[in-house]
Amino acid sequence: MTDVNSLLTHAAQQSYPASCLYIVATPIGNVADISLRALHVLSMVDFVACEDTRNTGQLFNQLGLSKPLVAAHQHNENEVAQKIIQRLGQGESVALVSDAGTPAISDPGARIADAVRLAGFKIVPIPGASAATAALSASGLLNDQFYFVGFLPGKAGQRESLLTSLQHVTATLVFYEAPHRIQETVAALTGLYAGTRQIVFARELTKLFEEIHRCPLADASAWLSADPHRLKGEYVVLLEGAKTDQNADQIEARRVLKILLESCPVKQAAQLAAQLTGQKKNALYQLALELQSNVED
Repeated sequence: MTDVNSLLTHAAQQSYPASCLYIVATPIGNVADISLRALHVLSMVDFVACEDTRNTGQLFNQLGLSKPLVAAHQHNENEVAQKIIQRLGQGESVALVSDAGTPAISDPGARIADAVRLAGFKIVPIPGASAATAALSASGLLNDQFYFVGFLPGKAGQRESLLTSLQHVTATLVFYEAPHRIQETVAALTGLYAGTRQIVFARELTKLFEEIHRCPLADASAWLSADPHRLKGEYVVLLEGAKTDQNADQIEARRVLKILLESCPVKQAAQLAAQLTGQKKNALYQLALELQSNVED
């Protein structure tokens, strides 16, 4: 049986070039999910750029690591990218980590990676735990495709506009959501999508109070409200994709709205279209705005 030390030795035998940016996935909750390659890379680099030095410092204490930490968050990515490039040019290597999971996936890091790439330095990903794929694997949703949305906009209008544009995506929709916004997000989904769609809540994945629940969208708000603990913890939310026959509904909605918009204002056109097609008024209103904008352009 292979022991941990031999696996660490194997990890160390990989090729790790100098003057390289290593994008390292860290645990999403359970520190035991750190990979052996991640441990090796974090122990060998010259310094670590991280989303929050306090969080990464706590993780390193748990892992028995000690490295210089440089804050790299959404407000200073461009500045930090230049500092990283300068040190890469001096032959140093750096690891980029986020607070949890993989950098640049609904987290800071993409600007740094792009700048390093443009500067001609090598980038090596060190994969690890993923909240999205963990939730998908346990969901039981029968779909080989998924559409990663990440965090929705905080403003209601922008959120509704984005959700409307996704109504007819047939892939499973994957959202990340914070506990203080989960009820607003579910209310927005309920207002725009059929209540028969399956929704999966994956809360506090890999942590002590992990919870995974699947139900029809129509029952989602009641489930959230049934237990105050469900308003705590980070969420991955999966929503069943549109049925393929809903594309016909979209075509019909567009046809009806185009006719109505020739003689009616947007709000009235949406109301009449809802009566004629049986589709949700909010979604038709957003579609009407889109059609009107296209005409004006």
